[in-house]
Amino acid sequence: QVQLVESGGGLVQPGGSLRLSCTASGSRFSSYAMGWYRQGPGKERELVARIFSGSTTMYANSVKGRFTISRDNAKNTVYLQMSSLKPEDTAVYYCNARVVAFDYWGQGTQVTVSS
Repeated sequence: QVQLVESGGGLVQPGGSLRLSCTASGSRFSSYAMGWYRQGPGKERELVARIFSGSTTMYANSVKGRFTISRDNAKNTVYLQMSSLKPEDTAVYYCNARVVAFDYWGQGTQVTVSS
């Protein structure tokens, strides 16, 4: 069982920045594939970014060049640095850990981009 705790959401103006954090339980964090998903109003949950155990990353086309995912294995934490935020980035952001064949989820953190 892996528990995930997210933080860092909030209200930001268009063009602004936010950093999300997600801390995971467990002693084998460095082997987990970690990711961030989001679910906007009336939309399905979608993958935003993923970082694998070897620190290879992948991004949704909609966030490439604006968002950066990173991890600190010593702190069991994954980050999502979001810049040049747009109103369409408004969503609940969920942290995900993929451990072998299982997916674990955080409780979600709200990000609202509005003037």
